[in-house]
Amino acid sequence: MTREARRAPEARVRWFGLWDSYFVICYLVTTGLVFTSAVPQTARLIAIGALTLIVPWYAGIGRPLMLRHESDRRNGFFVGGLFVLFGLATAVDLTSAFALFAIVPMLMMSLAVRPAVVAAVLGNLLPVTMLWLQGGATAPLMLFVLLASLLGIALSVLLGLWIKRVVRQNREHAELIEELRRNREQVARLSHQAGISAERERLAREIHDTLAQSLTSIISLVQAADAEVEGAPAVARKHLALVGRMATESLAEARAFVADRTPASLRESSLAQALRRQADGLAAQTGLLARFAVEGDERPLPMAVNVVLLRAAQEAGTNVRKHADARAVDLVLRYGEGQVGLRVTDDGKGFDATEAERGAAEAGPDGGGSGDEDGGFGLRGMAARVAEIGGVLSVVSRRGAGTVVEVKVPLDGAAERPSGPSAPRPGTAGRLAEAADDGGLG
Repeated sequence: MTREARRAPEARVRWFGLWDSYFVICYLVTTGLVFTSAVPQTARLIAIGALTLIVPWYAGIGRPLMLRHESDRRNGFFVGGLFVLFGLATAVDLTSAFALFAIVPMLMMSLAVRPAVVAAVLGNLLPVTMLWLQGGATAPLMLFVLLASLLGIALSVLLGLWIKRVVRQNREHAELIEELRRNREQVARLSHQAGISAERERLAREIHDTLAQSLTSIISLVQAADAEVEGAPAVARKHLALVGRMATESLAEARAFVADRTPASLRESSLAQALRRQADGLAAQTGLLARFAVEGDERPLPMAVNVVLLRAAQEAGTNVRKHADARAVDLVLRYGEGQVGLRVTDDGKGFDATEAERGAAEAGPDGGGSGDEDGGFGLRGMAARVAEIGGVLSVVSRRGAGTVVEVKVPLDGAAERPSGPSAPRPGTAGRLAEAADDGGLG
């Protein structure tokens, strides 16, 4: 149970203590007046005894009923006993009528509005009724008591309505506090689930962009080495050397991924150097003519931007190796005014980009149907990465005419975001900063 949930009933009990104090004061004042009245001593003792019995009657039966804010037969039983004791005290000493200052609030907090008003009216008429039944009262005294009773009825109704309103507002406030607590718990639960879902998506992209691609390259190289081991052992050894290098780099990336650090390929080199190594590795693995160029003045970029562009180049290179059947591929890193872009162009067989986009849209956020063989984490994952830093991914392709993949990232907002490990990471930008610290192929 939360602190607010425990505090609500405690607050009700604490504030009800003010009513307890008020009832005690009314009891002391009324018994004091009865003690000094001019009636015989026996009558005074009976009146004081009846008034005193109201105290345990209220504490043992009435108070728990008032705290429950519910009404049943016990409420009527309490009110009936209250009337009997108050009637007895008033019958022997009219001064006991001052107890109405305590009796009326008890009635109002014990019954519903209409029954409580009726009971309050009857309670205020009880003194004048007793005086009339006893007889011997003068007309001026009867008139005075009657006027006092009418005034008491008016005050009782107003006081009762005010008490009911206060009680209702307190109950509504308690319900609002409880609803707020439930809503807060629901928001926390939904936020936790959303965080888990986002983290799963991020991990899926990271695994696809690092370990899965690396293992695919190693499998391809091992198959190529196996095919050349007898006819061209020198070529096979070259492929095996590449396998060793890929495995070493993958191990480093996996360790960086687990340790939540910057990708190994960006840790000690610039983005341009990492992309150049990416192009050289693609050429060595596939025999393609892979060219890399830098346009514009090279300058430092936020780590999140570096990671996204590197991952985009890796994914585009993987797609060229697996699907394009190309002879050449060009990687161009372009530094512009207020933005940076990456363009990957191949002369392969191309594909229907409209159909691929439609398939990715039908697959939804869970992948499957994006046009690649990895469960939808290829172009879809690349587009998600780029969108997280405010960039734009465009894919232009036609069957038989090659493919152009281009990423453009504005630097106005991205350049201001810190890339250190202790930087704040709110919302989407925070997830990108986390992605910047995870491993990749290199």
